[in-house]
Amino acid sequence: MATITLDKIVKNYGAVQAIHGIDLEIEDGEFVALVGPSGCGKSTLLRMVAGLEDISDGRLYIGDKVVNAVEPRDRDIAMVFQDYALYPHMTVADNIGFGLKMRKTTQSDRKARIAEAAQMLQIENLLDRRPAELSGGQRQRVAMGRAIVRRPSAFLFDEPLSNLDAKLRVEMRTEIKRLHGLLGRTTIYVTHDQVEALTLADRVVILKEGRILQEGPPLALYDTPTNRFVAEFIGSPQMNMFDGTVRHSETGVCVEIGDLRLPFARIDTADGVRVHLGARPEAITPCVPDAADVHTHVEVYEPLGSDTMVSAKIAGVMAVVRLSPETPVARGMDLPLRFDRSKLHLFSTKTGERIKTVLGTV
Repeated sequence: MATITLDKIVKNYGAVQAIHGIDLEIEDGEFVALVGPSGCGKSTLLRMVAGLEDISDGRLYIGDKVVNAVEPRDRDIAMVFQDYALYPHMTVADNIGFGLKMRKTTQSDRKARIAEAAQMLQIENLLDRRPAELSGGQRQRVAMGRAIVRRPSAFLFDEPLSNLDAKLRVEMRTEIKRLHGLLGRTTIYVTHDQVEALTLADRVVILKEGRILQEGPPLALYDTPTNRFVAEFIGSPQMNMFDGTVRHSETGVCVEIGDLRLPFARIDTADGVRVHLGARPEAITPCVPDAADVHTHVEVYEPLGSDTMVSAKIAGVMAVVRLSPETPVARGMDLPLRFDRSKLHLFSTKTGERIKTVLGTV
C-alpha cells in the first residue's frame, strides 16, 4: 500500500489549462472519491495518476517516489474502467489472470490468485464462462477481479458503475465497499454520481473546472458546504435555494425572503446584502399552524416508502420538503411549515461563498 500525493499538478491541452495546480494527499489505505460535473477534470486527474496522461507541471508521488516519468505498468497500481475492457474470446478465469500471465507469474501462483479473487467477488461458478454470457454486474466483478489479482498498492476506479442499472449500482457499491474493507488498499474513485461518492468514500473531493472547491468527510460536505456550488451538488433531492436580503435592526438581524422573516442571533454580513438561503428538504418541517414560519399548499407529493417528498411553493420558489411516511398528505392540502434555523445556509450572491450565521433563541 502507499500514499498518493499530487503536488501542484497541472494539465494543459495546448493553450487550454484543464487542471489548475491541484494539491491533494491521499493517505495509505484511504478511499477518496473525486466527484463533479462532466468536464470538471476528475477523469483527467485519475488518468494522470495512472500514467495514461502526461503531467504538464507539478509532481506526482506514489509513496515517496516521484512517478511523473514512470510507465503505467511500473507504478504498482490497478485501474478498473467504465467499459470493463474484457477480452471476449477468453474465459472469466483467463481474463482475470491475463495480466499475471503477461508478467510471467507461475501457473500455480496464477491459479491460486484467480481462485482467491473469485472467492472474494463470489464468482467462482463463472470462471469457465465468457464475457458474452455474463450480466453487466458480473462483467464488472470480473474487471475488478483482474485488478485484485495483481495485489497493487492502489486501485483506481473510473466511473465503474455508470453502465449498470439502478439495482445493480446499489449492489456493486456495497461490493466495492466490502472489498475495500477486506483489502485495505489506497483507492481513488471517480464518479459523477454524488450518491456513490457519499456512500463509498472516506473523503470526497469536489471538483469544478479543474479546481478543488471543497474536500472532506461526506457528512462534513453535506452539513457544511463552503459555497453554493457544493451545497447544490451534494444531496438528493437538491438543496432548496431562496433569494433573500439580510436586515439589521435594533431588535436583531434576520433574512427576508419575500414576506418571510427568519431571525438569527448574528449574520456576518452588512445590512441590505443580497444572499441565497439554502435549506435541504429535511430543514423545512411541518408544524402546528401557530408555530409556522410559512403556510403553503401541497402541489405534488411522492411517496417513496421511507419518506414522502412534497413540492410546495414558498416565497415564489417551488421547494421540496421531506416528510415522514406517516404524515397524512394530499394535493392542495394546507401545509404549515417551519424552517429549522440550525440547518440553514447562507451564501453570497456575488461570490457564492458561505456566510457565517449564529443561532439565537428563536
